Amino acid sequence: MHQHWTIEDLIDDWTLLPTEQALLAGSQEANRLGLAVMLKAFQYEGRFPARTRDVPQAAVEFVSRQVGVEVTQFERYDWRGRSSSTHRALIREFCGYRAFAEADVPPLVDWMCEHALPREERQDLLKLKALALDHLRDSRIEPPTHAQLERHLASAERTFETKLCGLVFSRLDPARVQALDDLLRATVADEDEPEADRTSLIHSLRTDSRRPGLESVEQQIAKLGRLRAVGLPRGLFEGVPIGVQRRYRERTGVETPSELRAHPEAIRATQLAAFVQLRLGEITDSLVDHLIHTVHKIGARAEQRVEKRILANIKKTSGKDRLFERLLEAALDNPEGTVREVLFPVMGEERLRDLLREFRARGSYRQEVHMHLRSSYKQHYRRMTPGLLTALEFRSNNSAHQPVIDALALVKRYLNSKALNYSTFEEIPVQGVIARNMQDLILETNEDGEVRLNRVNYEVCVLDALRDALRCREVWVVGADRYRDPDADLPADFEQQKTEYFAALKQPQEATQFVTGLRERLHDALVRFHADLPKNEKVRVVSKDGGRFGVTPLDPQPEPPTLGAMKGELGRQWPGTGLLDMLKEADLDVGFTDLLRSVLTREILPRAEAQKRLLLCLFGLGTNMGLKRVASGDTITPDQLRYVRKRYITREGLRAANAQLVNAILAARRPDLWGEGTTACASDSKKFGAWDGNLRTEWSVRYGGRGVMIYWHVERKATCIHSLLKTCSSSEVAAMIEGVLRHCTEMEVERQYVDSHGQSEVGFAFTHLLGFDLLPRLKDIAGQKLYLPDLALSEQLPLLKPVAAQRAIRWELIEQQYEPMVKYTTALRLGLADPESILRRFTQANAQHPVYAALKELGKVIKTIFLCEYLGNEALRREIHEGLNVVENWNATTDFVFYGKGGEISTNRLEDQEVSMLCLHLVQNCLVYVNTLMLQRVLEDDQWRERMTAEDWRGLTPLIYQHVNPYGIFRLDMTTRLDLGRAAA
Repeated sequence: MHQHWTIEDLIDDWTLLPTEQALLAGSQEANRLGLAVMLKAFQYEGRFPARTRDVPQAAVEFVSRQVGVEVTQFERYDWRGRSSSTHRALIREFCGYRAFAEADVPPLVDWMCEHALPREERQDLLKLKALALDHLRDSRIEPPTHAQLERHLASAERTFETKLCGLVFSRLDPARVQALDDLLRATVADEDEPEADRTSLIHSLRTDSRRPGLESVEQQIAKLGRLRAVGLPRGLFEGVPIGVQRRYRERTGVETPSELRAHPEAIRATQLAAFVQLRLGEITDSLVDHLIHTVHKIGARAEQRVEKRILANIKKTSGKDRLFERLLEAALDNPEGTVREVLFPVMGEERLRDLLREFRARGSYRQEVHMHLRSSYKQHYRRMTPGLLTALEFRSNNSAHQPVIDALALVKRYLNSKALNYSTFEEIPVQGVIARNMQDLILETNEDGEVRLNRVNYEVCVLDALRDALRCREVWVVGADRYRDPDADLPADFEQQKTEYFAALKQPQEATQFVTGLRERLHDALVRFHADLPKNEKVRVVSKDGGRFGVTPLDPQPEPPTLGAMKGELGRQWPGTGLLDMLKEADLDVGFTDLLRSVLTREILPRAEAQKRLLLCLFGLGTNMGLKRVASGDTITPDQLRYVRKRYITREGLRAANAQLVNAILAARRPDLWGEGTTACASDSKKFGAWDGNLRTEWSVRYGGRGVMIYWHVERKATCIHSLLKTCSSSEVAAMIEGVLRHCTEMEVERQYVDSHGQSEVGFAFTHLLGFDLLPRLKDIAGQKLYLPDLALSEQLPLLKPVAAQRAIRWELIEQQYEPMVKYTTALRLGLADPESILRRFTQANAQHPVYAALKELGKVIKTIFLCEYLGNEALRREIHEGLNVVENWNATTDFVFYGKGGEISTNRLEDQEVSMLCLHLVQNCLVYVNTLMLQRVLEDDQWRERMTAEDWRGLTPLIYQHVNPYGIFRLDMTTRLDLGRAAA
């Protein structure tokens, strides 16, 4: 039960009704208060508290005032005496409950197997226990003791696994079972290599793809072929949720071939089948990523070469400018003379012929780029085309992109042909495949007037068109996950559950009502902004340059006078506090390592020992020191830490641990010091260097250098509620939406601060439909335009004419596509696909999509309303700046925490990269948690509280580290020497 209650919540949940007051009659003081507290606690949670500290002090005080008993009497209540047993029976009868009996075990196990376990991606004991308690509460049954409940849950897990494995195994024929077992016996290596040096096939299939390149593509195609050779039947996992499949795949990923072979046949086959099923989608996705990266790289390198040559020629021909000048002077001075008499003396005939040949060889920029691109593709990258087109099956649901599918079929038919050109009898798709500005370069006409098409030129254009279509998901790939049929991302039951889906988003079901409300909001915002503009000293509208906004920068706020001394006080009371000690203290308080359980079905390691090793692993990964460095100063070996890392630390477990820690931070805050809970959050990304032998690491145009981006969501008091590892080029808008929807903490995000990269018109539209406000700090605020509900309104807003858009909002487009927009928003809310995949459909490359056009219009409406509020309210501008300053402070602190190996993520395994990020997130939140308690301890002193000014309270933050030692303790022993073979003195 959470410990911090508002007065409204206390009134709602802890007020004694007259019938409940009558139940207390005749009880003595301590018993009366204990009975009253137990009654309200039981009504709230569906179970009895076991001890005094299980009940919030605020609730006890609230109830004590109602029953007229001193709150201190509650300490005297006997939780194990006869009176408490009588009280429990009385409360059960009053509330209509009964005690849990042995006959209730089978129904509970059956319910868990049917409704709880299939929906949980990871078998989180605490979450399963909460689900079981909710079920028992709905059934009006008092739950058993914690130990008994855990035994019943373990029984349910065993029953569920037995039934599931039996079901999957029954769908596999003996040949498929044998093919799965062969994955454990086969090896990958040249036959000439010794047996000991060979790598097991299952280990090879687990490995991630390397950096984009021909060799990586060939390796991934070989893996895909080996997995497809298993021949899993369609519908093998029908009815099995994807989360359960991931759980079994995860087990396969940590066990050795010998450990897998030791499982019973049904369990082994189910684990391997889940691994093969999910790995097929992942490898297919990686091949599509390779295709997209490679096509982009060929074009980018061709442009770089041409631009480099042009720059070199500019430098090279600088001396020629003087020659041309002399030629022109000679021609103008002797207009009647012949070329031989006038120009040849200035520059010889042979020199002039050389210059002419040089200019003719240059061609246009497009021609040169295409020439280099064609050469690079033909000489090297063309070898990947047959393998990719054979391994991948491309489809499209959009007739506008069918020419790309037809063109791929044509290229595939000619794979084994040696002809340079396509036959003139072929129907060659051109429109939608070859860009219009390239057709004059690609299409050739012979002497007979027939159009001939060179195969290499056409393949280059087809792959370029395919890349664009894949990126906006108008072309999809059979068997892929992220690049699957985009219609599969949408809720299949939308028509049947339409009313519920609209209600969940709190949006009207009628499009007319939605548009009418928006139109009124937009009109009111514009009129209000126009009326206040003459009085607004910080914002002005300038007519020059097509109309611009002028915004005066915010005045700097006063420096907090006391916070520096308070940081010094932390250093005095807790000097050199170890970061590892902070991690330990947070875990001892919160118990987040309890959520890091073995992915296998049983744990052999004692929990106390596992906790110690887990903390060392989390510290080593979160500081980037590595497991070996952390183990070297302790009795625990690196191998023992690697064992725990492999089996206990997963991405899902770390996210759950972070969520529990965030909830603990929010609960630990004293409202009189930190204020009431906030619903505002800021998000921003930070680039981290990373090894580049993988598909995630990219060159950052914005920051320079290769690396990855971590996108943080940090609430106003410096607690990070969500983190996401992403590529440098992926959408920050998608990352922002994912963090708000998937943070899994008790915080409700209603206001989201971002910088310019975290917003877009599509982002404004989706955030409005999802029910939270997007509040960006716009870099180009001067160039923003306001969209009017109708152009007639411009006559009423003369001051805004210079910055008003030339057209009004297209309301009919929003009204027509309202239902599809809600459908895509529902897919985001339900997590049917990641936001990156869904938003990829709505980019400029897919401008003809009607839903994209409607989202753009809706985004213009919401953005205009925001601009009116942002420009008209200096307090809002300052609020956004302050929120983003918090996330900037978080980014700066990551350099202090993630100090190992120069702050570079030193692994090519995609999962390890994400685990490093989540461990950094966890360690830094532990710093925030312990600092919160330290600051509250200091502020218990009245002298410190009296010194605090308004500026100090505003600037108070737990994200400080001057008193923290992140490295550990260094011991120097001058009495010992290293054994270096020196001769005795």
